[in-house]
Amino acid sequence: MIEHNLISIPVLCKHYEIDLLYFDELFKMGLINIEIIEETQYVAEDQIGHLEKIIRLQSDLNLSLDGIDIVFNLLDKERRLQDEINVLKNKLSLYE
Repeated sequence: MIEHNLISIPVLCKHYEIDLLYFDELFKMGLINIEIIEETQYVAEDQIGHLEKIIRLQSDLNLSLDGIDIVFNLLDKERRLQDEINVLKNKLSLYE
């Protein structure tokens, strides 16, 4: 991964006013990926939107990390099912 596309976790902790242990928990649950370079932890820029969704779900809906994991799994399943529906619609339109 290219270093300039990474944001250090200490910077994110200050920006979002979140404890460093919160990022460790997110990483352990597989909700974010963490890169370690020279003993500093980083998150890829393209994960920031995902991180902000997690923070919003926890603060606005008061969801636990387990609840957030379930929400993301359900959203992923919905996305896969919608893709499958689109494929089936396309196949069906061939027969019409």
